[in-house]
Order: sequence, then structure tokens, then C-alpha cells
Amino acid sequence: MVDTSLKYHEFEDGMWIRCNSRGCFMNSPALKGIAEKYLGHGGTHIVVDLELCPGVDSTFMGTLAGLARRCMEAGGSLEIAGATERTRGAMEGLGLDMLIEIDPPEALWQRDLAARRSVLAQGDIHGSEETLSEMQRTRHVLEAHNTLRSMNSRNDVAFGYVCETLQEDLMRHENEHGDET
Repeated sequence: MVDTSLKYHEFEDGMWIRCNSRGCFMNSPALKGIAEKYLGHGGTHIVVDLELCPGVDSTFMGTLAGLARRCMEAGGSLEIAGATERTRGAMEGLGLDMLIEIDPPEALWQRDLAARRSVLAQGDIHGSEETLSEMQRTRHVLEAHNTLRSMNSRNDVAFGYVCETLQEDLMRHENEHGDET
């Protein structure tokens, strides 16, 4: 199954990933896969365009935070374009604005924002083919929430139970079925 909720294109100054639906636990593994492939080839700068994204869940935000850290380790950055006020508020509420610039007015891509979006709309796009088993998805959700927990004590309290529950599910599954990937 091809996930078409994310489109991406590598421009001269970095990777552009556009989310065409809600950013959630279902498409965040694809986001991670696209970005990690780019970073693995020496890329350092990623822009995630949320103009068409009506909202984001905690897994998507945890994935963004993890990718922002990877970009920073590589000497680059992750930026957000087109965040709605609701999405901006959710990201700021979890502290993502400490890692990610949200609609930075001085960003070089701001001057050709419409042209970049047009490139993606004209078909120079690639849908993600990332498919995960239930256990792989659970591991991904756990990793995203652990990233959020590590950001500040408020997140640690807010997501502690979620992470404990996911960890218990993984352990139970591994005990019943062995360590499947």
C-alpha cells in the first residue's frame, strides 16, 4: 500500500516534505523513512510543509522532534512551513519550538514558497511505500513518545503512562510470539 499523504522533493538547499492530510501515527513512519534516507545520504536541512495538514497527533510531533535532533546532529535543521495556529499551539505546548523553527520569516525558502509547492503539485513527487507490521508500528509510536518525554518534565508526566502501556504491549507480544520485527 502506497501512502500518498506525504509528498517529497529534494531541492538544492534541502528536503521538502509536504503532508497532504492529518499528521498522525499512520503516516509518521513514512515521514521518518523519507527523512532518514535523506539524512543518511548527507542531507542536513528538512522543511515539513503543513499547509494542507489540518492537525498533528503526538506520534507525528514526536517523530518531528526526533528528526529535528538528527538534523541538528548533522549540523542542519528541521523547519515547519504553513502551520495552522492550532498545530503551532500543539507543537509549542510540547516544546517542539525549542528544536524546530515554525514558519521562520527569514528562511530562504520563504521567497519561493509557492514555486516549491507547485513543483510538488505538478507531479514531481513520490508517494511513500513504507509499510510496518503492528509491532513495528508500536515500536515507532513508543520511540516518538519517548522522544517527547525526554524533552521536558511536563511531557514526561503527560506521556509516561502511554509509554509504559506500549512497552508492556511489546513485552507481552514478544513473550507470546518471539521477537518479530
